Amino acid sequence: MAFPSGVPVIDTMIGFPHEGFAQYDFIRRQTRDRSSREEMEFPVEYIFKGVPKDLPTNDPIAVTLGEMDKYGIERGLVGVSDETSRAALKAHPDRFIPSGAVSDPNDVTGSVRAIRQEFEEHGIRATSVFPAGTFPQVPIDDPKMYPIYQTCVDLGIPIFVCAGVPGPRLKFAPQEVARIDTVMYDFPELVFVTRHGCEPWEALAVKLMLKWPNLYYSTSAFAPKHYPRAIIDYANTRGADKIIYAGYFPMGLSLERIFGDLPGVPFKDHVWPRFLHQNARRVLKLAAADQELP
Repeated sequence: MAFPSGVPVIDTMIGFPHEGFAQYDFIRRQTRDRSSREEMEFPVEYIFKGVPKDLPTNDPIAVTLGEMDKYGIERGLVGVSDETSRAALKAHPDRFIPSGAVSDPNDVTGSVRAIRQEFEEHGIRATSVFPAGTFPQVPIDDPKMYPIYQTCVDLGIPIFVCAGVPGPRLKFAPQEVARIDTVMYDFPELVFVTRHGCEPWEALAVKLMLKWPNLYYSTSAFAPKHYPRAIIDYANTRGADKIIYAGYFPMGLSLERIFGDLPGVPFKDHVWPRFLHQNARRVLKLAAADQELP
């Protein structure tokens, strides 16, 4: 049950330092409380301790690569929507994996076209969506999401979806975990990976993963000492192939915090390699992607 040394890590949620916190303006525009709008630089700052705010931004790719090397992260899943990420993917295709992001599922046609364009131009291995963060909000099982899900099925890529009560002070109803059941029923070929904990419905998430073969859980935005007990127990019993490591650097957690906590997680020995990299390789189809590298 000891944290293994020398096992490669694939981080399914990592990014690059930015100047300021303008990337969260889309959340601030939707919140109504004064603290979120005017006081917190980071809209979930009330939850996290030690948010890595003061990272250098003159060479953000080098900063992230340095942190990855320090903690044994072989590869990281990053977006393709900003210039820094695209530069990183071009310069270091062996270290970074491209992912899309559905910013506004209210624009159904635009979202489908964007996924296909990102797939053709950048070779995205996944896409993602933050249902509570869309405006107007679009629930996980909303009909507007269905063409997006079908596009993922057609392209053979997974979708990472925030589920559970969101950290920002937004309504949680769009991310109720029970909504996932309908989606998996209607799209049995869809590979669906939850993000951001599924709390307070983590036990339900386990039941749904037992039920649906293509449903997975990633540990993004959680310091390892706060991984839900139901998820740890599931990984140690029937769910070793279903739980995927994800960090939250530099958005809210430092890798120092994450990797300082990881040795305290009571995973069984056979779980660690699956959790740290094997499950991600399978879900993201990285063996096929590696054959395409120059």
